[in-house]
Order: sequence, then structure tokens, then C-alpha cells
Amino acid sequence: MEKNRKREFLYRILKFWCDCNTGRSYSRTTIKGAIPQDGAVLIAPNHTNTLMDPLVILRSRKTATSFGARSDVFKKPAVEKFLRFLHILPLARIRNGAAAVLQNLETFREVDGILAEGTPFCMFAEGRHRPKHSLLPIQKGIARIAFASAGKRQTWVVPTGIEYGDYFHFRTTCDIRYGEPIDVNAFLAKHKDCTEAETYKDFRELLFNRMKELILYIPDDENYEARLAEVKPPHKTNIPLAVILSPLSLVSAILTLPLWAAAEYLCQKKLKDPAWRNTVRSMIRMFGLPVMVLLWLIVLPGWWKLLCLAVPFSFGFFYDWLNLLPWQEIEVE
Repeated sequence: MEKNRKREFLYRILKFWCDCNTGRSYSRTTIKGAIPQDGAVLIAPNHTNTLMDPLVILRSRKTATSFGARSDVFKKPAVEKFLRFLHILPLARIRNGAAAVLQNLETFREVDGILAEGTPFCMFAEGRHRPKHSLLPIQKGIARIAFASAGKRQTWVVPTGIEYGDYFHFRTTCDIRYGEPIDVNAFLAKHKDCTEAETYKDFRELLFNRMKELILYIPDDENYEARLAEVKPPHKTNIPLAVILSPLSLVSAILTLPLWAAAEYLCQKKLKDPAWRNTVRSMIRMFGLPVMVLLWLIVLPGWWKLLCLAVPFSFGFFYDWLNLLPWQEIEVE
């Protein structure tokens, strides 16, 4: 019992720092809607921006939330231990192989225990991320978990939309919309005379359509880019303001030089998938800022140490300044 209390205390501390860091990753965040307070709750967001998606969902809720993540990142024991400490469970995809998929049965049992305790479970029902204003087909996994839970308790699936100002540039905006919950028990009652295949198909279609209403949805066809240009306003530049703020930007850049330089090197030179860019920037900020503050406290003399108070804001301010300048747009295949 004492070990569990200590574990939860450490989790709360880490969540607080993680939430602060996630909040500073965006210039503005809005949250609309809420999840049911009774029964088992599965949160089903769209998946466009890698690790930032679960982080913004985590920050949108005051209490604990468990998540599912791709199983291949759990291969190293130390990584698996850390992820499980963060209430993240492994979920395999078909392309991981039959043996890996069979391990999902054990994960599903763990998820059922989490739902029984009243902790919401967040699952990205598309199965993988893609930085587009669209949706991939809904996979069967979320229906399997929801149907099994509904056989034991009242169960809800909450369609959720996450909308970013930009997928690839840091410090834009984030909007989270929790939609009307799907009453899984009522859904199954209406489908009691349907075949299993029909029930799964109808549920996946229902969830897809509910999620579609919560995002800027553009069909992923040959006209996607043209439609996107019509409905999404272009990035606004402000060169005069950038010139006025350039002295402050220079100070911010110097105070956090190792952080943003490392982040941009990785983003520009090492990442094959640009959707990971903001995750890399956010993680470097989260783990690097305490080191930078400590470094400046050691190096700076006397009253100059007060500059350390500006370090936590400098990383974000530097990117805010960059966002006043023209962007290089990134196209997604």
C-alpha cells in the first residue's frame, strides 16, 4: 500500500510538470465538452501529431488517464517500466506480427481492470498517426474493449477531436473537443439481432462519423490539398513586430541555445517523419529546461542569476518570434 501511494505521488508530480510543459508547447489551448462521470469511459481521439496527442488529452483532465501505445516501443525493459509508470499500456498492430497481436489479449484484460476502477482509457482508434485533417478507418480494437466492458458495466465511448494550428511548427494552437458519448450498452441492445460483423461495422462507422464532426474534416482524396487551401487560412506573418521584438528574441535564443539548437538539428536532419517535430521540441524543453536553469545558476554571477527566471519562458518566446516570420510549408503524402 505504501509503495502504491509513493508511486501515485511521483506520478502526480510528473503529471504536473508534464502538463506545464505541454501547456507551454502551444500559444493557446481550448477544451470543450466533458466525459461521463459514471461507468467505464473510453476516450477516442483522432491521431495526427504523435506523442503530443496523448499529452494534450492528459493535460485536459485533472485526474489520471490511462493510454494505449504501439507495442514496439515497449521492447526495452527500462522503457516498458517507465511507460507503465505513466499508465501507458502496449497495443500491437497487425503488422507487428501474430505473436504480438496475441499479447493484446493480456492488455485487454489490463484495460478492463482499469475501466472497472473508474479510470478512463484513451485509445487512438485509427491505429496509427497521420498529420492530416482527415481520418483513417477505425480499427476493431476499441470496439472489442468497449463491447467486453459493456457486458459487465455501463460503458461509454467518447468521440474526441484534436485540432492543431499546425502539425509541424511549435507554439501554435490546440483545440480539444469532447463529443457526445456513445452509450455502448444501448448500442448493443439495439444490435442484439445483428451478426457480430454487422455490429462491429456499425459501431466503427458510428464512431468515425462522430469523430469527423469534431475536427476540420477533409476527405483524403485527390482534391485534399485544394480543399485544405480553401478552408484553412494561410499562416500570418508580422515582420514589423518581429523586428521590434528581435532584441528580446536574441536574449531568449542565447538563454536556451543548446535546447532549440538540438531540437532543430534533430527535426531538420534526423527525423524521417515530420509529425514527430513538435514532440521532439516539447520533450527537449521538458527534460532540458531544468538543466539549463541549473547551468545558468552556476555560471552567472551575482544579480545576473535573476536571468534564470526568464529561462522557462525563453524557449517558447523564441518560437513565438519565429512564427512571426514566413513559414516553409510541409506537404504530407
